[in-house]
Amino acid sequence: MPVKKTLVASQPQIGNLIRELRLETELTQEEFAAELGVTCSSVNRWENQRGKPSKLALKLIEEMLQTMGDHGQELLQKHSAR
Repeated sequence: MPVKKTLVASQPQIGNLIRELRLETELTQEEFAAELGVTCSSVNRWENQRGKPSKLALKLIEEMLQTMGDHGQELLQKHSAR
């Protein structure tokens, strides 16, 4: 049974993970922000490494990754290994 990785704000590539997740789910920054209950500018800052998501936003992002099953875990692994 594979070890399940968790999402933390200190991950160096959190912005890249968020961008790839958003693109995989075919959401605009505005739509992704609405899903998380944050502003579009927050998502933009995260993706451009100028800010980090709150604990609540991280929890919601992790839930999105979990709904993607193995592919979500692969994305998390890919962006936490760098």
